[in-house]
Amino acid sequence: MHIEENHIYHIYNRSNDLVFYNKENYLFFLKKVVKLIKPYCEILAWCLMPNHFHFMIYADKRSSQSTNERHRPNLQVLSKQFATLTSNMSQAINKQQNRRGSLWVHATKAKQLSGQTYFGIESFYKRDIIFTCFNYIHQNPVEANLVSKPEDWNFSSFKDFLDARNGKLVNKTLAYEMINYDKDNFYEQSIIALDEKKIKHIF
Repeated sequence: MHIEENHIYHIYNRSNDLVFYNKENYLFFLKKVVKLIKPYCEILAWCLMPNHFHFMIYADKRSSQSTNERHRPNLQVLSKQFATLTSNMSQAINKQQNRRGSLWVHATKAKQLSGQTYFGIESFYKRDIIFTCFNYIHQNPVEANLVSKPEDWNFSSFKDFLDARNGKLVNKTLAYEMINYDKDNFYEQSIIALDEKKIKHIF
C-alpha cells in the first residue's frame, strides 16, 4: 500500500470470514480507527460491512511520512497504521470466535483516485470516479440487501452527511469541496444508479 501526498484514495479490505459479528465489534473497530487512522489523514467517507470495509481518504503529509523503522526504511506511517488496525481486529475476532489464521484475504489496498488521467482527461477522472467511489461506499449496504435505504445502515458516514448524526470521523467540509457535491441535493445525488464500468476504476 503506497500513499502519495495530496491525493484521494479508496482504501479497502475483505475478510476470509465475518469481521463484524455484533455491534460491539463495529464499535471496537471504529475506536481503533479514531486512534490509529484519523490522526494521519482526512477521512472523506467510510462504510463497515459484515465482512469488509471501505474508506475514502485524503492523504496529506502526515499520511506519507516514513516510520523511520530501521528494518523497513520505506514503510509509510498510514500503511503501518492500517496494518496495525487489521491486526488488532484479527486478534480480537480470533479470540472472540475461538478461531485461528488470517482474518483478511489480503493486505489492505489503496487505489489512488485523484491526480491521474482517464482517457487523457483528468477532469473526467476527478468528477466521475471520485463521485462514483463516494456513492459506492454509501450504497454498499443497500446493494448487499442489508437495508433498503443507505440511511438505515448505522455503520457508514451517510448519516453524518445527512446531519442525522454528529459523527466526528469524517471531514464533511473537505469532502463536499473535493467531491463537488451540492449540499442542498445531497440525498438525490447519493442514490443515483452507478455505472459498472466506472466502479471498476475504484479498485
